[in-house]
Amino acid sequence: MSETVKLTFEGKEYEFPIVVGTENEKGIDIDKLRALTGLITLDSGYKNTGACKSAITYLDGEKGILRYRGYDIEELAEKADFLEVAYLLVFGELPTKAEYDKFIKTIHKYTLVHEEMKGILDGFPKTAHPMGILASLTSALTAFNPKSVDVSCEKDVYEAVCKAIAKIPVLSSWVYRKREGLPLNYYNNELGYIENILQMTFSIPTEKYVMNPKVVSALNKLLILHGDHEQNCSTSTVRLVGSSHAGLFATISSGVSALWGPLHGGANQAVVEMLEDIKADGGDVEKYINKAKDKDDPFRLMGFGHRVYKNFDPRAKIIKQAADEVLHSLGIDDPIFDIAKHLEKVALEDDYFKSRNLYPNVDFYSGIIYRALGMHVEMFTVLFAIGRLPGWIAQWKEMRQGNEPIGRPRQIYVGQTQRKFVDISKR
Repeated sequence: MSETVKLTFEGKEYEFPIVVGTENEKGIDIDKLRALTGLITLDSGYKNTGACKSAITYLDGEKGILRYRGYDIEELAEKADFLEVAYLLVFGELPTKAEYDKFIKTIHKYTLVHEEMKGILDGFPKTAHPMGILASLTSALTAFNPKSVDVSCEKDVYEAVCKAIAKIPVLSSWVYRKREGLPLNYYNNELGYIENILQMTFSIPTEKYVMNPKVVSALNKLLILHGDHEQNCSTSTVRLVGSSHAGLFATISSGVSALWGPLHGGANQAVVEMLEDIKADGGDVEKYINKAKDKDDPFRLMGFGHRVYKNFDPRAKIIKQAADEVLHSLGIDDPIFDIAKHLEKVALEDDYFKSRNLYPNVDFYSGIIYRALGMHVEMFTVLFAIGRLPGWIAQWKEMRQGNEPIGRPRQIYVGQTQRKFVDISKR
């Protein structure tokens, strides 16, 4: 007999079934709560609410586990390339050689972006935030792809997935190059996906662009680690917007906008801005360590601890090594990185931080890598968006093909009760 939870309200007893996931996660199915009792739940921020069943990502914050479709993130980051992982997230299995080749070939078919998109890009001032431009350009792709995706048609879905994965990196590079005053580059179908992100972003027409293999490897790992992260703010936004049957590009654009916030994707930008503030104040790391320990001081160390991971962020262990390799390979001498190393050492050794599980997280190291590549801080979240793109698409696909209903949260009204209108002359 399946487990149930009993609720007693106004002298009546109600039973609600327990739903058990494949990793033995348990939840109370309250689908009929309002119909039976007239009650709803109040859960600000949805911290205790499961809005869907999903087979994409498993996350255990207490044990520091992150898996995509059953594969440990550590193994994927070490052995796979980003497009393999993208295929896994979206279609459920790692691709065979034939499936992978077809995936690449189809992506290459869509790597050109309509030239009229340049006119939309030109309409933004150079000072506009890159995430705002990216969200707008992504939504604008709808104008050049007006046909809705038929989610019941396997070919239609496949083509739409490849189209999105092909075009977003091109737009991301254009956002960067507009700010830098550089001519726009195009995707080169003879290069790999990661190599294209780098060459479209950084190559200039006056000299040959040379790939650094350590940088390619680090960026590949970083994008894999960003691929999906369960029902976070941007992912749940994508599912909610997509539930209205909005177009795929409009839905992805909503994810970009949600990711923009400093409490979500903008956290790695906040890390580097914090490091720069410490440097500007003389580089006294101990002073800021003490400020972080002072509960009456508003200062908080950015890039330490995590809302979900209560022990350690498994992604941080992987990207820490990649960050070390990139800094060593590029031979960068930057006092910002010295400050970061000092903070990292303290956080890993100081009992105050260890007892509170305030370990460096993925945002701490990703910001360091992006800075080492020469990115200005406002571009960090744009690269995050490229990594998260397959996860958004996978969640959209799962939600639409699962025929989930349109999202419609309830509320507890706490405003004025009914009152009469008073003419303006008497107010």
